[in-house]
Amino acid sequence: MHVISSLGRLALVSIGLLLAAPAMAADEAQLVQSINSYRGQLQRCAGQVSHELPPLTSDPRLVLSAGSVGDLQQALARAAYPMVNVQAISLSGPRDAAAAMQAVQESFCQVVLDPQFVDIGVSREGREWRIVLARPLLAARLGDWQAEGQQLLQLLNAARAQPRQCGAQAFAASAPLAWNAQLGAAAEGHSRAMANQNFFDHKDRDGRTPGDRAELAGYAGGQIGENIAAGQDSARKVLDGWLTSPGHCANLMNPAFRELGAAYAVDPKSDAGIYWTALFGAP
Repeated sequence: MHVISSLGRLALVSIGLLLAAPAMAADEAQLVQSINSYRGQLQRCAGQVSHELPPLTSDPRLVLSAGSVGDLQQALARAAYPMVNVQAISLSGPRDAAAAMQAVQESFCQVVLDPQFVDIGVSREGREWRIVLARPLLAARLGDWQAEGQQLLQLLNAARAQPRQCGAQAFAASAPLAWNAQLGAAAEGHSRAMANQNFFDHKDRDGRTPGDRAELAGYAGGQIGENIAAGQDSARKVLDGWLTSPGHCANLMNPAFRELGAAYAVDPKSDAGIYWTALFGAP
């Protein structure tokens, strides 16, 4: 009887562990989702208003032990993550993903709203959490800005060809966009300015808006929209990020837009390394 009772207690403990592990994994996934939702909306942080940012991509190489405080660069090197920039957030005390997100918003909003970061890993051990945000080396071999702009146009048109839900807004399939060289020149100029001057904003350092830049490039359309991205090293990654961000998604699905210019620019000295601009127009 004693042996049977002992085995029964061990079985119950094992079942408890099996149930707890998926629950913790779900909390980690929920925190990633909460951070991406937070990034996808305008936020006030450190006295400034952030822009809508594409979601971070979960990368298992960034899931580092919440209980260890070793050299972050060495840990990522062992995980074969080709890091350029990385930052880790350690939290002690949050009992679930909601509490962890509250702590992130209160103390680390500038980190999670930094547009240079594109990947994320979250780990949890009890009430100890570790959130790692990173930007990898540019891995893709890109063509010139015109070629990649045309590639982004093709991907956008394929996305527009399907009905889509952008957050709470439903869109029917939209007509394809046509390439416009003036919008392309304006997009290239803004991408180059963001890369060389190390900023991420729809308003440039001279205070010009997307509409101003389109007009200066000679575009006579009456309506202008703009999506920007930073850190992603391919047109496909840029589009995937925009499609999961309600505001960016609504822009690219807007049936009023009929023309597009798009471009990227690279500057290794900048925070994000690579910057993208898609300028939508309605002639």
